[in-house]
Amino acid sequence: MAGTVVIGAGQAASQLVATLRAEGYADPIAVIGDEPYPPYQRPPLSKKFLAGELTEDRLYIKPPEFYEQAGAMLKLGVSAVAVDRAAKTVTLSDGAALGYDSLVFATGSRVRKLTVPGSDLPGIHYLRGIDDVKAIQPHFHAGKRMVVVGGGYIGLETAAVAAKRGLAVTVVEAMERCLQRVTSPLMSAFFQTLHRAEGVVIQTETGVTGFEASPGGGLVVKTTKGEIACDFVVAGIGILPGQELAAACGIVCDNGIVVDEFARTSDPNVYAAGDCANLPSKLMGRRLRLESVHNAIEQAKTAALSIAGKPKAYDDVPWFWSDQYDIKLQIAGLSAPGDTVVVRGDPASRKFAAFYLRDGVVAAVDAVNAAPEYMIGRMMIAQKKAVDPGRLADPATPMKSLMG
Repeated sequence: MAGTVVIGAGQAASQLVATLRAEGYADPIAVIGDEPYPPYQRPPLSKKFLAGELTEDRLYIKPPEFYEQAGAMLKLGVSAVAVDRAAKTVTLSDGAALGYDSLVFATGSRVRKLTVPGSDLPGIHYLRGIDDVKAIQPHFHAGKRMVVVGGGYIGLETAAVAAKRGLAVTVVEAMERCLQRVTSPLMSAFFQTLHRAEGVVIQTETGVTGFEASPGGGLVVKTTKGEIACDFVVAGIGILPGQELAAACGIVCDNGIVVDEFARTSDPNVYAAGDCANLPSKLMGRRLRLESVHNAIEQAKTAALSIAGKPKAYDDVPWFWSDQYDIKLQIAGLSAPGDTVVVRGDPASRKFAAFYLRDGVVAAVDAVNAAPEYMIGRMMIAQKKAVDPGRLADPATPMKSLMG
């Protein structure tokens, strides 16, 4: 068919189709997805969709007819199994082969699986796709006992939905604190206190050593601190970039598919966007692999512009969010150990922000129910703004005045 072939049918793929057509690209487009669903949003999976507050069709980024109207062929329920870069072809699991002029890896990421004894038992779930949620929902009833392995964002969001539904929830985290890989001790303490107030049991510095089926039904989770009986388990211990197919065809990979600021890989006819891509960031001063909706969208736009012959460098401020109970956490930038933490507002009020300064310059912000702090903080990061810590910490000082 030639034209553009997109491997992966998620947020980046949908955006690629939209941007290519908006930029006047007229060649054929094919999108290959191994799930039977058109491109859909993943953030609601651990929130409203899990809670049953959102129907499946509302997860779809665009209605199915959008792709037909855009002249993009959706090949769903099949996977790409090989790429021949010399012949410019992609071989599919159904035996078909597609030719391409431009190829885009939008292969996202996959869950990191548990490897301890018993981790293949029924009742142990992961949360990455629609089918994962459908497998969990039959167990999601008040009074059921759920163990969440992993105290990251996915684990805590799942715990929050379960606690609101009346499940008995225990979170097991191997590290010293929840969210340790992504935020400061202050924010970890805030979220641990929040969850405990909602009845969630949190066990930190606790490793999972195995699972056993319980004679009376359910599971026994074996940990370094004892055993926990439960009805089912949801594991959220991180994700891995979908780079295997790219690496197999000789594309340079290193914690993701290595791209430049125009989303190009080591092959000028091949691009990558989203969770699977490792990109350069002048703003952050290093290469990054970002797992966020914003990055998938903007990097897909970048790849589409490159394919359309209108290259534009991508270097945005990374941003993320998490919804837990009545808390909206908005994050901009990337904090690091050693940053000076400046707190604006009172965590006890459930409305505050933690700013992370590096050499006096705002490098990141975690804003809890504090939209102005998030929005101005994001601007500060983009402008590498140096601020006075005392004024920043004073809620009486308007955020906008700190930009002067």
